[in-house]
Amino acid sequence: MTMNFAQQIVAKLEELGVKRIFGLVGDSLNPFSDAIHASSIEWVHVRNEEAAAFAAGAESLVTGELAVCAASCGPGNTHLIQGLYDAHRNGARVLAIASHIPSLQIGSDFFQETHPQQIFQECSGYCEVTHSAEQGARVIHNAIQSTMAGQGVSVAVIPGDVFEEEAVDGGVFDSVIARGTDRRVFPDPAEAAALVQAINEADSVTLFCGAGVKNAREQVLALAEKIKSPIGHAFGGKMHIQYDNPFDVGMSGLLGYGACHDASTEADLLILVGTDFPYNDWLPTKNVAQIDIDATHIGRRTTVRYPVVGDVASVIENILPHIDEKTDRSFLDKQLKAHASALEHVIDAYTEKNPTKIKPIHPEFAAGLIDDLAADDAIFTVDTGMCNVWAARYITPNGKREEIGSFKHGTMANALPQAIGAQSADRNRQVISFSGDGGLSMLLSELLTVKLHDLPVKIMVFNNSSLGMVKLEMMVAGLQEFGTDHEQVDFAAIVQAVGIKSYRVENPAELEKTIKLALAHPGPALVDMVTDPDALSLPPDITWDMMKGFSTSAVKTVLSGGLGNMVELARANVRNIGAAASIEANKLR
Repeated sequence: MTMNFAQQIVAKLEELGVKRIFGLVGDSLNPFSDAIHASSIEWVHVRNEEAAAFAAGAESLVTGELAVCAASCGPGNTHLIQGLYDAHRNGARVLAIASHIPSLQIGSDFFQETHPQQIFQECSGYCEVTHSAEQGARVIHNAIQSTMAGQGVSVAVIPGDVFEEEAVDGGVFDSVIARGTDRRVFPDPAEAAALVQAINEADSVTLFCGAGVKNAREQVLALAEKIKSPIGHAFGGKMHIQYDNPFDVGMSGLLGYGACHDASTEADLLILVGTDFPYNDWLPTKNVAQIDIDATHIGRRTTVRYPVVGDVASVIENILPHIDEKTDRSFLDKQLKAHASALEHVIDAYTEKNPTKIKPIHPEFAAGLIDDLAADDAIFTVDTGMCNVWAARYITPNGKREEIGSFKHGTMANALPQAIGAQSADRNRQVISFSGDGGLSMLLSELLTVKLHDLPVKIMVFNNSSLGMVKLEMMVAGLQEFGTDHEQVDFAAIVQAVGIKSYRVENPAELEKTIKLALAHPGPALVDMVTDPDALSLPPDITWDMMKGFSTSAVKTVLSGGLGNMVELARANVRNIGAAASIEANKLR
């Protein structure tokens, strides 16, 4: 029995293990959705194609596999863009099927006509228009191969009439997709040798880690042990390197805390390890090295003297035998003590009063409770804005938890649709969204998607009736805050009308038991937490002089409020300094 091109695409996706496609049916996409209807693939019906792209991106990040979203021509395509930008910048393996107007009408200013190949150019690594089923088979193969090779989102633009053409057998469409999941990139010998010499000549070294250390934790810790280096991290590296780390000195950047900034700027040599950290204001320009598998990342944020191209694990394994072991722990111990002291100061500032008696609810208190009560292998999706702050400070990594956010694109409204994607991938794993009231309201309709598919996501709404991060930005710029606050919204009532279990909490004394109830609920649940709009992660003794110095001192002062369980790690590391020094002394005997 012959099949059309749409059916051929769906059969290929089934062969590759695709379990679901996120999208919105209609118009030129109808032949494709009809093919899905007759397949084993689930159609996840979203209310906005933007959410489809967010969800597909999250599914891919959780599973490491190909994820798919689809949209109809014209406005359906343009709605995809926001989510595709995010998925592309996050490195998700996503294939977007963007249907197009009838091929005969292209270029005639037809109803809903756009030029998708131009629209998607910047938010994809591969984007091509299909003109026939035969050529389309090549496009689909190339698109899948490109995104599976780590080139970001792929977009296949397909006119509705081409979907209905008879499929053509064979050719590249039957090629096996290369994954390269465990590929290793070993360093150039000259680059590696230069880095070794720089490390050996430096009295003090700091490692600053990003998402690129995900599969190299053991190697990074071994390097830090040998050269007695503090380890700081960007937000992207937090979940991979912070936990059980005896060298941890916190995080740098706008959300930074602890001694990371000082450790980075005071070291004789700073090594950027698997990070494309974008905020050059927080990076030194003297004596910096950088290790990255993507050579285009190297040297574009600050002056790099010692570049090394390669995956982090391979580079460290290559250079470690040639590095002289350092015996002087004084720089490391100084930074560990400074880190612990900074965190203790913050904890003291926030524990002077009982948070169960303070109204409105402190968001730090709420975030800490969620972290304590969440499953050991929970997936957290995090809205942009102040939710990023609370996630950075309070979600405790342990090697099993995962955290997804719009960390590179920085868009609002990402947490709920990303939770939809993550939960769709695994209904038995706990998925918790840190949703701001601004982000939730922007794609509020996706609560209908959660209900329709009965996805057991737990939506924690930090409802402060304010765009908190924007308010902070205005304050530190010396501007009068404007347009950041709005009337209180009862999200619990809205969600109850949708048919989702909901709770509204205004009394902090009731928050813990309510979160427990929500997490124990077998289906979707939302907790509407009325939080303090003035909790902008500022310590209570902040001064205007500090605020004026925000651009250079944010890491140390302005954003140092609330740090959750990280203080316990800092305390343990300080307690272990004496034991570590004794071990080093014994090595010299």
